[in-house]
Amino acid sequence: MAKSTEILYSTAGIQLPKGACVVIVSTEWNAASIAKLEAGCKTVLDQNKVPYKIITVPGAFEIPFCVKAYWDEHKYKEDKPFAFIALGCVIKGDTPHFDYVCKAVTEGVLQVNLSLPVPTIFGVLTVDNQQQIDERTGGVHGHKGEEAAATALKMIALQHSFKNSKI
Repeated sequence: MAKSTEILYSTAGIQLPKGACVVIVSTEWNAASIAKLEAGCKTVLDQNKVPYKIITVPGAFEIPFCVKAYWDEHKYKEDKPFAFIALGCVIKGDTPHFDYVCKAVTEGVLQVNLSLPVPTIFGVLTVDNQQQIDERTGGVHGHKGEEAAATALKMIALQHSFKNSKI
């Protein structure tokens, strides 16, 4: 792993609140690539002893709806998530469908980030080909699944620090 990306994956010294847990929302499309992203998330979450649940949706377009619906059903329950991780892989094809889906999922994740009291981490690959997927699931560009999980833990800790801030 390149030195410049090591900090993206480091969870050393993170202080997580008691009961912290994560919900991963993954797509059915591009299952082999999603499995790699999920494996990276699981590795980081397991290393940090953070429980998680994986929910599968048909495609990237459905991720924001699932995040919002899950939050609405669990926000008053003990198993409410402290963060969501959105995992998907949209591969460019010959039609503008790619552009529409990428824009919709990006804006949808932004909307849930601004409307829910917990973060949703964007772990959706938007790529041109399989080589770019491989480069981002353990290749020259690191592992975006691991990065998403580390980011979720950092955001949980950051949000928790606000509650304990004296300023």
